[in-house]
Amino acid sequence: MAGTGQDPGRGEAARPTLPADHRETVPPAEEVYREGVRLPDQRGGAPRRPARRRHAPLPVAAAVASVWAALASYLPVAAGLVLVATAGGESSAPGALRVAAAGWLLAHGVALETAAGPLGLVPLAVAVLAAWRVSHAGVHVTRAMGARRSGSVPAAFAAGVAVAIGYGGIGALAAALAAGPGMAVAPWRAGLTLAVFAFLAGSLGALRCTGSLLVLGLRTPRVLRDGMRTGLVAVLVLLGAGAALAGVALALSGGPASDVLAAYRTGVAGQAGIALICAAYAPNLAAWAAAYLVGPGFAVGAGTGVSATSVTLGALPAIPLFAALPSGPLPMGGTLLLGAPLVAGMVAGWLLASRRRGRGVTDWGGLVGAALVTGPVAGVLLGLAAVASSGALGGGRLASIGPAPLPVALVGAGVIAVGALLGGVVAQSFAPAAADRARGRERT
Repeated sequence: MAGTGQDPGRGEAARPTLPADHRETVPPAEEVYREGVRLPDQRGGAPRRPARRRHAPLPVAAAVASVWAALASYLPVAAGLVLVATAGGESSAPGALRVAAAGWLLAHGVALETAAGPLGLVPLAVAVLAAWRVSHAGVHVTRAMGARRSGSVPAAFAAGVAVAIGYGGIGALAAALAAGPGMAVAPWRAGLTLAVFAFLAGSLGALRCTGSLLVLGLRTPRVLRDGMRTGLVAVLVLLGAGAALAGVALALSGGPASDVLAAYRTGVAGQAGIALICAAYAPNLAAWAAAYLVGPGFAVGAGTGVSATSVTLGALPAIPLFAALPSGPLPMGGTLLLGAPLVAGMVAGWLLASRRRGRGVTDWGGLVGAALVTGPVAGVLLGLAAVASSGALGGGRLASIGPAPLPVALVGAGVIAVGALLGGVVAQSFAPAAADRARGRERT
């Protein structure tokens, strides 16, 4: 200016200004595309259509995703059985691959007819891996359909049907390959079972990919939504406690388990394969331990029972995992373990109150309602875990192994509901006092 001797017109060109009613504004990001046409930018460029991604045809995408999901869950089973077969020298690797196909079908809930009787004890670790991979197959098919983040429930179920058709066909083919001397698998039953399995897991992945799962969740009443989440948290905490208990029991019985493993005389490679097979059943052991903590316990064959108050065992097959079974009832100090379901409910109830407080919701009615919903949800989940972890290891006495679903569900629902109510009430009662103390520290 005049005092500095600088000309305002020098140094940079003066910027022209437009009247306020003629100034252009940059459209927000959600308005850049409208009805598939790109709006002109500020530089006056011509409207252009956005580049469309080319997607694979739906049958091709479903077939590729299904095959990849099947291979991802089949290879660990095949690795364990091939190690056992080649180390023992009793069967060839192709024969082990055939048996692995039967084991892979067993992981999806397909019962096998063997010379020793029906085999229906599902290796839950492989089942969880298969469900995870099939859910990803649903995601891939949804993307191939161009329905990602579309919020379309029909599109998600269409993707689930496409994955189910491909996965069911693979299951029928695997059953035809697994059938042979000493092993009978019905291809139609295997195909139907795997199709249902793939539809459920694939639809879940597709619902998550389209965003429909979030939409359905938001449409659910808040009390029910909070209760379902809290029940799931309580069951996960209880299953974690069961896994810890089973791990400690197996570690304390490491000597007998090692003796059983060495009795197979398969060498290091064979023992590694047997260890992999046992690891596939580790989640089953965690579910049994959770049933043990709840109270009803589980059975290891007809006329047997393992609970905190009594243990009745008969002759057991030579399986290293069975070395972790208790030989008698819990001692007096060990009965504290039976408080694990109540503690799991209290932890879930405390987290429920914390989430509600984080949303600014502190009403007692909603808290009590969600805590009461927690019990039935946890009971249903525990019952499903009992069903999934149970099965047969042959005919006769070993035709029934695992927890009884109904007692586990009923007892678990009652105890976890009480725990969730106690934890929620305590958390919400102490929250105002803690907030007052924090405000007092801020003033000082």
